[in-house]
Amino acid sequence: MNKAVESKVEELSALVVEALEDVKALDIRVLDVQTISNFTDHMIIATGSTVRQVKALANSVAVSVKEAGGAVLGQEGENPGEWILLDLGDVVVHIMVPQVRDFYNLEKLWAIDGEMSKPDDTRL
Repeated sequence: MNKAVESKVEELSALVVEALEDVKALDIRVLDVQTISNFTDHMIIATGSTVRQVKALANSVAVSVKEAGGAVLGQEGENPGEWILLDLGDVVVHIMVPQVRDFYNLEKLWAIDGEMSKPDDTRL
């Protein structure tokens, strides 16, 4: 990936993390999956404590991305709202209630050699 694209992906990921933090998302993780995925570069996983919060988190991300001039290419799972996926192109966002996140354990599925970053990591 060239430097300009990498910078854009990092900016988009930072914007998503900020939008999630604004609505008090729990346990936000950013996975760099560009070496194992051909459909996205970063995957962001976050938890909302209730279905209502999951929906509010997804809305916060969508609004922030649109205000920044980006686009939400796809959104799935609004009903029932236990797991909402937002496709932002270079970044895919998964927002789940705790039980669903524990069950599917996406971090383990997508982690490269156990490496994950948190929003405060410099690798973001």
